[in-house]
Amino acid sequence: MAKLGVVITDGVGFRNFILTDFIKEANKNFNQVVIYSFLPAEAYNDYKPDCKIVEMDVYSESFITWFFRKSKEVAHLRLHKNDNFGILDSYNINRSKSWNTRGLATRFIFAFTAVFHSERWILRFNRLQQLSLSKSELSRSFDEKIDEDNIDLLFFTHQRPPFIAPLIYQAERRKIKTASFIFSWDNLASKGRMAGNFDFYLVWSDLMKSELLQFYKSVNAKQIAVVGTPQFEPYVMDNFNMEKEAFFKLFGFDATLPVICFTCNDSSSKNDPLYIEDIADAIKAGQIKANLMVRTSPADVPRRFLYLKERYPFIYWNFPDWVLTRDKHAELWSQRVPSFHDIVLLKALLKYSDVSVNILSTIILDAFLFDTPAICPVYGDAEKGYGTIDKFLDYGHLRNVVKSKAVAIPATRQAFLNDIENALQNPESRLKEQQDFVAFEIGKPIHQTSARIAEVLSGLV
Repeated sequence: MAKLGVVITDGVGFRNFILTDFIKEANKNFNQVVIYSFLPAEAYNDYKPDCKIVEMDVYSESFITWFFRKSKEVAHLRLHKNDNFGILDSYNINRSKSWNTRGLATRFIFAFTAVFHSERWILRFNRLQQLSLSKSELSRSFDEKIDEDNIDLLFFTHQRPPFIAPLIYQAERRKIKTASFIFSWDNLASKGRMAGNFDFYLVWSDLMKSELLQFYKSVNAKQIAVVGTPQFEPYVMDNFNMEKEAFFKLFGFDATLPVICFTCNDSSSKNDPLYIEDIADAIKAGQIKANLMVRTSPADVPRRFLYLKERYPFIYWNFPDWVLTRDKHAELWSQRVPSFHDIVLLKALLKYSDVSVNILSTIILDAFLFDTPAICPVYGDAEKGYGTIDKFLDYGHLRNVVKSKAVAIPATRQAFLNDIENALQNPESRLKEQQDFVAFEIGKPIHQTSARIAEVLSGLV
């Protein structure tokens, strides 16, 4: 059997591939497994995975590498922005009004790629990016770290972080086969280019496979395997179970009332406080009778919700137990790692909630796996300074949400409150659509996802 290198880039990858059975299953299929971690090695102390752990140095991207990576990304967005609002939005967000060095360079990149943005040019920018790493001291340190392991396949658990580019370069230089897991449901239809090219791609579903072939013309179908996603595997693992009585007692819920679960996005999601207030006001006025639980984002500092905590003392709060493992990093959010207990609480919250409310995030799928109805409001409140967010419904992955009719998407405050009441009274009214949507987005059963991925990887060597 061959040797597998597993690249863990962040806390979500840690949850997906360390807290599940993936390493155990990989050990069954490979002679040796080595984790190349962009998290500190200490993050693994409580879990003790049965494999070697190599801590990678913190990557500081040089200007020249950034320039070619940015050119590749903007060219990719420019090539695919027509008839794709998500990519068009990302394209416009990448523009710069700054007059510093990178701001001026970005302006030049936009001007140049307005003409030169074919797939051939994108691949050329990628080659120049990788060539710029050949003399990088940090790239050489990555080479030294993988030198003694004689890896046959390097598996990247996320395809986008810029800091994996030197490792991709060293794999290419050493002719080590590479595979990448596509991280999330929106990554292909609304994000920029991957950090590099890979030999193989593992995707959630046939939908994601078709998106990969659409946006990456240099990739062929034989390079792609549909495997599902380990993101949801803890929900079918017994060691993450918590009994309902214990869960209600932990938070002090009124056992005679249903539970509304509001899950927040990060601080870029400005309307979270508005929707929490509207639910809380309805509960306070007696229009809705329910326990309201708010779970903040692991990538967010929940300071912006403190006024709500004071104003509505009856709201129950769950601040995710994701520990910041390193405080000096270009992408600080990536250094937060979940505790085992936090995943137990999340599973219980999803399992025992009666309604799930969020702003168009992947937690829709989490809720559906427990047959829980989901509501995604998009209205604003001009007087309070909140804009409408219905423009996001034109993102490719969210068009699928709208088309599925599995989710209530209220465009006014009153419709929002009505949808909550309807979901509480008729929780199975969209059940078939919910189940169909799960099958559409997640192409394989949740059970045995880790075993399936490990087996697919072993067949690539």
